[in-house]
Amino acid sequence: MLFSSIEFLYYFLPAAVLVYFLIPQPNGSPSLRNYWLLFSSLVFYMWGGPWYLVLITAQSLAGWLFGLLIENRRGRPGARLALAGAVLVGLSGLLFFKYTDFFLANINAALKTSIPLLKIALPLGISFNTFQLLSYDIDLYYGKIKLQRNFFTLFAYVVLFPQLIAGPIVRYSTVERELHSRTHSIDMAAAGVRRFVIGLGKKVLIANVLGEFVAYYNAGGERSVLGAWVYIITYAFHLYFDFSGYSDMAIGMGKIFGFNFLENFNYPYISRSVTEFWRRWHISMSSWFRDYIYIPLGGNRVKLPRHIFNIMVVWFVTGFWHGAGWNYVTWGLYFGCLMLFEKFVFGKALEKIPRVFSHVYIIVCIAVGWNLFDSDSLIMAVERIGCLFGVGATEIIGRDTLYYLRSYIVPLLAAAVGCTPGPARLASKIAASAKGRLLITIIEPLAVGALLVAVTAYLVDGSFNPFIYFRF
Repeated sequence: MLFSSIEFLYYFLPAAVLVYFLIPQPNGSPSLRNYWLLFSSLVFYMWGGPWYLVLITAQSLAGWLFGLLIENRRGRPGARLALAGAVLVGLSGLLFFKYTDFFLANINAALKTSIPLLKIALPLGISFNTFQLLSYDIDLYYGKIKLQRNFFTLFAYVVLFPQLIAGPIVRYSTVERELHSRTHSIDMAAAGVRRFVIGLGKKVLIANVLGEFVAYYNAGGERSVLGAWVYIITYAFHLYFDFSGYSDMAIGMGKIFGFNFLENFNYPYISRSVTEFWRRWHISMSSWFRDYIYIPLGGNRVKLPRHIFNIMVVWFVTGFWHGAGWNYVTWGLYFGCLMLFEKFVFGKALEKIPRVFSHVYIIVCIAVGWNLFDSDSLIMAVERIGCLFGVGATEIIGRDTLYYLRSYIVPLLAAAVGCTPGPARLASKIAASAKGRLLITIIEPLAVGALLVAVTAYLVDGSFNPFIYFRF
């Protein structure tokens, strides 16, 4: 069930919210409401297939049991063994479902064998809920959180439907207090609704529309220089508004239910360096790899060769986490190399050169990176990257590209403006005065309502509507 679907928007979500607020909170405890959220989330997850429910229940139960062992053996050798078991069991499930066919295909290619591929369907959100459970057990081992003795409370955290499928990666430490005591208010719920509808609009009215252009380009045969650039810029906007729109919806729904999820995007396309870009893009993932892989490896408090090794390990894992393909691994290592060059070679120069040149630099870097990310193979990626610079291109300006550019110029301009902090800054300036605040108070509900109507009209039309990050 997609957030951007009629079933979710007008049946599931209203029912989940209505019953949630009808349930009392004895002595201010949200435990009864947690059980309702657990039930709602299981229904939501089971929509993708009943067997998924068995898997995520087993994952959560294992994570909870290892947590009990870690707490029981705290201060003794058995605690470290329990943590190792939690990590091993958690990662083994992810490796099996996501990477088995990748390993088999490479074995077949290397040894000239013909081992049949299993063609296992990837369970929804397995990468995200695996990392959430790992963060729980690891943080528990290091004493950063308290043991959750109630399995159903931990289970509710793992399967909480607003962030279940595509993040952000919500650590247990972020919502630990709110699982036991959280407040609700009309202002917080209104802010949640506003954030949800804005995210929905980003997803449906920008990402989906630009996704149509991406599909047309992939289906066509034109390979012009202009087409290659228009395509990858469109894809970059499509990816950003798709994923950040989902994150906005997740954060908004979290607020409605009394949870404060951390931000996941901070206008990454205004960055002046690759290092800055990855501080702004998919923040929950970047910070997870930093805290649970980079720092335990020694971070930057080691000798230079080991520091370089640590960075490349993190970026290898980042690429591999995104997908079972050598293009993803190459994508991760590519950004790792760029980070190394910025850190040790020309990073300070980037800070001093005029902003326009640093933006050109980041556009080129991201264009190459997203081609690696989006291609079905490394060969395709190399061809597309070459086309950006005229290598292998059949023409400079293609007729089809001009046609689609004219057809999609409005959503492209909307995306170009919407991926900057300009609109938010303008709203803040207007709200700085009493008249401006009054104006926003009147206009904002109308604008949110109009946006929801526009989204509904688009969805009723039955147009292009997948979520890119569902496959990760």
